[in-house]
Amino acid sequence: MQNITTAALFAAVLAVAAVGAGAELTQDSLATDVGELTIHPIDHATFVMTVGDTVIYVDPVGGPELFADFDPPDLVLVTHIHGDHMSAETLAGVCTETTRIVVPATVAEELGERVPGELTILANGEAFSTAGIRVEAVPAYNLTEDRKGFHPQGRDNGYVVTIGGKRIYISGDTEDIPEMRSLDNIDAAFVCMNLPYTMTVEQAADAVLAFAPKIVYPYHYRGKGGMSDLDAFTKLVAADPGIEVRLLNWY
Repeated sequence: MQNITTAALFAAVLAVAAVGAGAELTQDSLATDVGELTIHPIDHATFVMTVGDTVIYVDPVGGPELFADFDPPDLVLVTHIHGDHMSAETLAGVCTETTRIVVPATVAEELGERVPGELTILANGEAFSTAGIRVEAVPAYNLTEDRKGFHPQGRDNGYVVTIGGKRIYISGDTEDIPEMRSLDNIDAAFVCMNLPYTMTVEQAADAVLAFAPKIVYPYHYRGKGGMSDLDAFTKLVAADPGIEVRLLNWY
């Protein structure tokens, strides 16, 4: 039987209680070998990460004004072409000529030359490094037959970003695919859960229990049926007291 420490059990209980009370963080931080990395949720699937002088935007949409409190990005990650993840107008307004923009091929085709900066196209399984940051493109797709048209296999990216010795997984839009379930040594994970486009709370929790990140941030949890049940997600993930659920203020 797994040995559950009192501290770990207490942390799990606190996490469940926080969800029930609607407690959400306006930002959060992770300690890395190169300093504190701060996560700033913006909306739905959009967030900003800062560490030292480095600024990273993830799926920036909603207009440049949403990013007025942040410096221009050194690095941008775009997971796929859907409007809640990619906006040429927003990118054009926030990027500079020195911004590196990491995208799948379909996003590059949509953007063309409308956005300043340098496009780096990554397919699933490819990676590149810049300024001490490694970005790996990992698969993101639907498995369920009636959802396959939303995110076909091989088109979109999730990302694993390594910064200062920490590995951060960004799911993009996906179901609980084998490639997610087999991820290794993930320190923090951003995991989507909404219907009909991605996956259920139960699928998301089961996948998280399989790859066991140290911290998981539910995101992208607004769907046609409203908000996904984060209380249920947290209770399911609490089956492994080594995983901490942290809630950010996405909506």
